[in-house]
Amino acid sequence: MTKNIYSTHGLTKVYGEGRSAVHALRGVNLGIPQGEVAVLLGPSGSGKSTLLNIIGGLDRSTEGTAFFQDQNLTEMNDKQLTRYRRDHVGFVFQFYNLMPSLTAYENVELVTEIAKNPMDPGDALALVGLRERMDHFPAQLSGGEQQRVAIARAVAKQPNVLFCDEPTGALDSITGRAVLHVLKDINEKLGATVLIVTHAAATAGMADRVIHFADGNVSKVIENKTKLSPEEIEW
Repeated sequence: MTKNIYSTHGLTKVYGEGRSAVHALRGVNLGIPQGEVAVLLGPSGSGKSTLLNIIGGLDRSTEGTAFFQDQNLTEMNDKQLTRYRRDHVGFVFQFYNLMPSLTAYENVELVTEIAKNPMDPGDALALVGLRERMDHFPAQLSGGEQQRVAIARAVAKQPNVLFCDEPTGALDSITGRAVLHVLKDINEKLGATVLIVTHAAATAGMADRVIHFADGNVSKVIENKTKLSPEEIEW
């Protein structure tokens, strides 16, 4: 039986107080097996990004517990969470957040300077198909290429987990499929668990596990028996 890389128990997140309080998470109980591609699917405001932020060490829960392997994230102080993010987690967001004055290689190199066991920046860019573009600046790259640089930057520190929040949200269907292909390759070649937060149902076709969110909680979990390749996804 595959061990869970993440497990949550009664995970709750409330913003504000009284009548104006917003219940972003409502007692989420969830296990995510190690080494999978998991898609967190649901409309805006359903709680999926809040869950990602908490198990990614970017935010704290109001109640409940969240574990990374056997480590209780909800008991960690700020310094411990910083170390957890640095050593174990890579982040990819909808907007690429690249430094415009640095080349693709230099953008990736920034992360490797603080990582414990980094990949060579050129090898990370080769993994996403950009070895020939490593000396280009972000303004000289297409949107899809910039997103692949962002992915290379995230995987260069060889994280256990890659968190992707709407990674194809700003891309057209052809470029989006190319990015999903890169994420699939990273899962298979590096063994990283990949968590993709999205409201695009089509992305679910390539996942091992699809976690549906609604109203701050998990509404259902579906295990894909027949995964699609990114090329087979109907955008």
